[in-house]
Amino acid sequence: MGIDKADEQYIVTAQVVNPGEIAAKDGGGGKVPVVVFQEKGETIFEAIRRITTVSPRKLYFSHLRFLVYGEEVAREGIGETLDSLTRDQELRTDFYITVAKGAKGGDILKVLTALEKIPVNQLYDSLEASLRNWAPTVTVTLDKLITELISDGMNAKLTGITLIGDEEEGEVLDNVQRTIPHTKLKYQDIAVFKGDRLVGWLNEAESKGLNDALGNVKSTIVEVPCPEKGLAGIEIVRTKSKIKTELSKGKPKGFVKFEAEANVGNVQCKTLDLTNPKTIRDLETKTENEIKGAIQAALKVAQDDYQADIFGFGEALHRSNPDYWKKVKNNWKQQHFKDLPVELNIKVKIRRIGTIKNSPINKINTN
Repeated sequence: MGIDKADEQYIVTAQVVNPGEIAAKDGGGGKVPVVVFQEKGETIFEAIRRITTVSPRKLYFSHLRFLVYGEEVAREGIGETLDSLTRDQELRTDFYITVAKGAKGGDILKVLTALEKIPVNQLYDSLEASLRNWAPTVTVTLDKLITELISDGMNAKLTGITLIGDEEEGEVLDNVQRTIPHTKLKYQDIAVFKGDRLVGWLNEAESKGLNDALGNVKSTIVEVPCPEKGLAGIEIVRTKSKIKTELSKGKPKGFVKFEAEANVGNVQCKTLDLTNPKTIRDLETKTENEIKGAIQAALKVAQDDYQADIFGFGEALHRSNPDYWKKVKNNWKQQHFKDLPVELNIKVKIRRIGTIKNSPINKINTN
């Protein structure tokens, strides 16, 4: 489902599976595998029911897997839309929610994808895969979003999704009958909310820094510079992170402790001796600095640009000092979080260097 707004009315877009085309054993009849319905209404509930004027059946939202807000409605505020989504007994809370960056939510749902017949399945799986293997995204369900929106000590965030190419060309089957589709969908950046309104975006590096601090990273790649020229790719394979906020001299102070195990995944250095323990420690230090820089960049944007506690330092203070929290919670995000000092403790341990020791490029004669 996509939610947008125009002329003070909500526009609801529903991507519905064409069951005859999906179930066909002989490749189907050349029809599109999904149908998109779109209607307007003063409320989300009205727009959904109005879809029955063009759909042969009432939509059954227990099957909802994916919700995308248009950026315009996200900037106006998504609070009103959440009432219908939480009040309707048909809806579950395990579907993922995203924001269409620079686009309408309905336009995202009209694009056909190549590897999955049902586009929403590709969006769902790609969001999980990017979080597991690259970590610039967040998987947010309805219950998690509401928890963060109503919290005094945590601001909400959603993954952004962009439309690359021409939206109209993405609607036809020809888009998926090419090795390089005309139109593609790509997850990009994380949307930052203050209250129920989108106020800005974290770029890819800042998004990864946020996930590092929150402990969302299962695996990712960190590129570090070689001693002379080139890059070495360090694969993060296991992480553990903890955020704390404690009182120091009567004022709150934040702490982020991040620990990771890593492997050497790629070496493009002509002078790098991986058999030397000092080289491994140097790579560990450089990886720690890269991760620390990403977290610091995300913190700077959150504190200076948006004054939005997307890290949850306020929630951590609530747990450690509930009495002090009662005094500051009403102006935590506007005043205290902005000036909160944060200490970062980053530790990376390289466990493996791969199936070879030193890179073959070390021995290649460049003459």
